[in-house]
Amino acid sequence: MSRAVDALLRPSLMALAIGLAAPLASPALFAAEQAASRAYNLPSGPLASTLNQIASQAGIALAIDPNLVQGRASAPVNGQYDALGAMQAALRGTGLQLQQGSAGSYSLMAVSEGTLALPETNINANSSYESAWGPVEGYTAKRTAAGTKTDTALVEVPRSISVATRQQMSDRGVQSLDDAVKYMPGIVSASFGSDTRYDWMRVRGFEPTQFLDGLPLPRGVYATPKPETWNLDRLALLRGPASSVYGQTPPGGLLDMVSRRPQAESSHEIQLQYGSDNHRQINFASTGKIDEQGQFLYGISGVVRDSGTQIDHIENKRYNIAPSLTWNIDEDTSLTFLSQFTRDDTGATSQFYPIQGTKIDMPFGKISRHKNLGDPDYEFYDRTYYALGYAFEHRFNDVWQFRQNLRYTKTELSFQTITVGSYYQPGGPVDNEGNASRMSTNVDEDISQFALDNNFQADFTTGDISHTVLIGLDHQRTDSDFLSIYGFGLPTTNVNNPVYGLPITRPPRSSAYLDYNQKTVQTGLYVQDQMALDKWRLTLGGREDWVHTGTTFHNLGDATNTQRDKQFSGNAALSYVFDSGFVPYLSYAESFQPSSGSEASPEKSFKPTEGKQWELGIKYQPPGSNTLLSAAVYDLTQKNVTVTNNVGGVPVSSQTGEVKVHGLELEAVSDVTDNLKVIAAYTLAKSEVQKGPYKGNRLQQMPNQQASLWADYTWHTGVLDGFGIGLGARYTGSRYGDEANTWLGKSKAYTVFDAAVHYDLGRLDNSLKGASVAINASNLLNKDYLSTCDGYYCYYGDQRSVVASATYKF
Repeated sequence: MSRAVDALLRPSLMALAIGLAAPLASPALFAAEQAASRAYNLPSGPLASTLNQIASQAGIALAIDPNLVQGRASAPVNGQYDALGAMQAALRGTGLQLQQGSAGSYSLMAVSEGTLALPETNINANSSYESAWGPVEGYTAKRTAAGTKTDTALVEVPRSISVATRQQMSDRGVQSLDDAVKYMPGIVSASFGSDTRYDWMRVRGFEPTQFLDGLPLPRGVYATPKPETWNLDRLALLRGPASSVYGQTPPGGLLDMVSRRPQAESSHEIQLQYGSDNHRQINFASTGKIDEQGQFLYGISGVVRDSGTQIDHIENKRYNIAPSLTWNIDEDTSLTFLSQFTRDDTGATSQFYPIQGTKIDMPFGKISRHKNLGDPDYEFYDRTYYALGYAFEHRFNDVWQFRQNLRYTKTELSFQTITVGSYYQPGGPVDNEGNASRMSTNVDEDISQFALDNNFQADFTTGDISHTVLIGLDHQRTDSDFLSIYGFGLPTTNVNNPVYGLPITRPPRSSAYLDYNQKTVQTGLYVQDQMALDKWRLTLGGREDWVHTGTTFHNLGDATNTQRDKQFSGNAALSYVFDSGFVPYLSYAESFQPSSGSEASPEKSFKPTEGKQWELGIKYQPPGSNTLLSAAVYDLTQKNVTVTNNVGGVPVSSQTGEVKVHGLELEAVSDVTDNLKVIAAYTLAKSEVQKGPYKGNRLQQMPNQQASLWADYTWHTGVLDGFGIGLGARYTGSRYGDEANTWLGKSKAYTVFDAAVHYDLGRLDNSLKGASVAINASNLLNKDYLSTCDGYYCYYGDQRSVVASATYKF
């Protein structure tokens, strides 16, 4: 550990230890967060059972002292109530009342003698209640299902989690997942610079798995889906291992995305955009009731984009639509159909610029970051993605409820690109005049995936302990066909004056480098118990996974490889919820991830990589506020890493590698006032290879430090009424793009600035109500920087982009 890192981490650990021991408790009663209004028809029954039923349906954390409720019966609850009103109705005549002790959690207390009993309340607060699977008002999410698969108060989840809400993404003009996570700690986005094909990111040093609506998205070699952020209500980043709940995932973390879902309240929105590189885009969304009773709700959203890019002759076209339908079968049962279709027509905007002319000065000068070194007459990237699935929920009684998520996805990709010589040597692929050799990459890839997740949730008490138990079984089937062909001996080009239209022929399939079909079947059984004893919280979980992978290599005479993996993953966490809003926690979690994809071969079978992590953290949400502050230190290790050693001039692969990552992460998210919203993050991390030929080196694409700050201020009175401005800054430290940590693979630290201005036209005239305009700029000062270099190529970061938008909501 470097002295600088050590000096910063040790005080942070000490501060967290002091925070764990400090007497922070100071009981406070504050205004309760209300739940959505619904019809109740509950007869008198055991008080604990009735209260638990109401609380669990609404996702409210309720701690019940069995001694208080023993022998007590609830009052009947009949009529239209929000969840808290229903619980207060059930408490009539019991001599007990609700007390909110910290953000998102409640307990019972005896009514003091002489206290005037409050009348029954019935408050409709549809707009203020938040669900882990629904939209959020403002920047600060209060509930999440990331990490637990249950609707839990975010401040009480004993893990590092960041949430990008719909409003935050809209204010910042987010166009991709890379954009959405740029202001979160512990993550590096756009690892290879501008790329319209994929979202390249690393979380705590590892590429995250992407989950949408509780199910994993298929991961291919090139055909990985690029989710449309306009269709999301929220996006959560869970940092650290999560295999005990989610199965085969990397140790760094995962993205948990929630689609826009049908709402009972009618809402319609259309947005027109125009900006840099002839960017033209239409976004639309609509939702509401189909019938007057609201038994059927609809939703539809989508994007149409026809745009240029920062690279000459490469377009960025997208056609996306996402219809959804909710059927409220009865008060305890709902079924939501979720579907999506996306068609992409783009190219390799990351471009693979040679080291010469980017990092190394050459006589021919510097390669322009706009230059297309391929051939538009030969290149294309055509991807089609569609998905169809549903989310089903049913409550059996006051204890048990059942959820089932199902989705079928299909991704089809056809891809051709040309790259220049890929390594540096004197007089090598790029000469002093800028002439370079070239090769072609030709890919066809199809992936189909069926994913299913079933879980039962039980909310009950045993003695003084309240339980939220989750028992689940999930299953995946993935079938992928992958073909990659490399072409050599292409006509040379000049990096400053490329010539297009030269004769280039795609090589035959018989010359394929990889040509295989791979089928993977995965089944996982998991159990989790979230326990509450007074203000203590204990979470225990475990999961067993069975993975079967069969691969047929068509380019090797239909040779086959079969691999069976079986793995157990566990997690445990302990926390304490102070009435003041502080929640210190200690957690342990494990991960595993099978080796698959293009690395597989008939001769080799590798064990899954295994990860484990200890995390010590503290969260603070002042009672009644829309502010969440969090800090965490962690120690993360991954084993069974595949490494290649040169033995007698022959490359030999083995699983002797091990890597370690530890660090500090700080985050603040706050709706400070109705006018001001702020998000801030800081990351200090150190990564090190523990075993293998690169022992002592840093992990690729992982800077030691990062920092970011975004603030949006909107006036609601005075001359500037309706006008708002947003400013942001992002700092990324230096990093290595190659395992050897050479100078050729090192990219310098950089800082870029973002900005936005927006105006609500409805403040000018009531006839313009719902109309607004905005201008968003990323990399405002047009900083010229290298996002990364890998020892062979360098990749430019995004240049300045300015997009103007006009939005109408009705």
